[in-house]
Amino acid sequence: MEPVITRFPPSPTGYLHIGGARTALFNWLFARHHKGQFILRIEDTDQIRSTDESIKAILDAMDWLSLDWDQGPFYQTQRLDLYREYLQKLIENGSAYYCRCQPEELEKRRQQASAAGLKPKYDGLCRNLGLGPGPDRVVRFRTPDSGTTVLNDLIKGPIFFDNSELDDLVLQRSDGMPTYNFAVVVDDITMNVTHVIRGDDHVNNTPRQILIYQALGVKLPFFGHVPMILGQDRTRMSKRHGATSVMAYKEMGYLPEALVNYLVRLGWSHGDQEIFSRAELIEKFSLDNVGKAPGIFDPDKLLWLNAHYLREKAPEELTVLLKPYLKSFNYPEKPEKYLAKAVKTLQPRVHTLVELAQSMKFYLAESIEYDPAAAKKFLTPEVKEAFAKLTGAMGTLEVFDEAGLEQVFRRIVVDEMGMKLGKIAQPVRVALTGMTASPGLFEVIDVLGKDTVLQRMKLALAYIESR
Repeated sequence: MEPVITRFPPSPTGYLHIGGARTALFNWLFARHHKGQFILRIEDTDQIRSTDESIKAILDAMDWLSLDWDQGPFYQTQRLDLYREYLQKLIENGSAYYCRCQPEELEKRRQQASAAGLKPKYDGLCRNLGLGPGPDRVVRFRTPDSGTTVLNDLIKGPIFFDNSELDDLVLQRSDGMPTYNFAVVVDDITMNVTHVIRGDDHVNNTPRQILIYQALGVKLPFFGHVPMILGQDRTRMSKRHGATSVMAYKEMGYLPEALVNYLVRLGWSHGDQEIFSRAELIEKFSLDNVGKAPGIFDPDKLLWLNAHYLREKAPEELTVLLKPYLKSFNYPEKPEKYLAKAVKTLQPRVHTLVELAQSMKFYLAESIEYDPAAAKKFLTPEVKEAFAKLTGAMGTLEVFDEAGLEQVFRRIVVDEMGMKLGKIAQPVRVALTGMTASPGLFEVIDVLGKDTVLQRMKLALAYIESR
């Protein structure tokens, strides 16, 4: 069996979006599953819209998702001589011809065809004129007038196309640039691509590409067209559904493994399993399990997955990933050991790295602000005595850890003052964090450390006295 070779050929006219990322992922997984090769090809023949910024954004997104490529990146604009060589083959064997029809003329004739109830395709005026190269001339493919082209799709099954419905498509524009349908065939032939896996918006391009393969006398690759991704309202994905760039998800604090796991499940399944390691995805991925129905993008499910992966990471690893987000909030710098300890207390409570960075505020800020409602309810004269006793007792502790702190609280609050621990826990929480919601109180005290805890307790006492 020949080695499997897949490719991902983005057009650098914008960022890498969710749909493109899933296509890249499916090709990467298929190649890795079969121990084959994965090619990255940049289709940059649209010189007006292609930009270096978009190329960098695509490469950055591929790198962030860890979709490494074995060959490339190749650039179509660096392969123009190759396209001309294959174009000449088609001209010489009669499968292509020069056309001098101008855009205005073509539009006029299409309108006339439509008015007459005919398909508004190219009418073949230049087909048999034997024209050669010349100014403003394009090269067209001579599509068969009759017969059927069959696409044996690996996902959708056989699809039949009536050749008489197809146009004599342009292979080379008047400026010498190859068109998409021609360049992609030449690239896939010369790169020995065995499997073309792409979105099903390309289905209608495929019969034209098959005819070009046949005209060149080259074996066809296998084609597999993956259903589109739709929003929850089952309309085409847009920004309101989450169809933003891949790197925007990084900025929002998502982990790449969560996005990869989510994207692969948009159209592919393995039983009821939802969460996969990368090794499991490579082992289990098959086009046999790609569904025929569109994938429905569910941002809540992606958020759930991201929270799962955040919980699974070692706090030390998460701390490294978190640093750029902490920097964006202009928090004071703290030692990594301190950050990791704080992260561990917040991991089970957050969904994104941005949310985690926001939640770190009371651990990192030089001073805290009380939530007005929380302060009004809990920082009252009734807790003043307990606060004073707790502050004094905590100040004498030599070992400032959760076990010792809990003993102090129970001895003073429960044994000496006859109060329930819960009665004082929430006021202390507000004193230390400014909020009523936080990780476990003794965890927070342990992380903040003796000096910060005593300082904040004293400030809370001063606040109570000032009321």
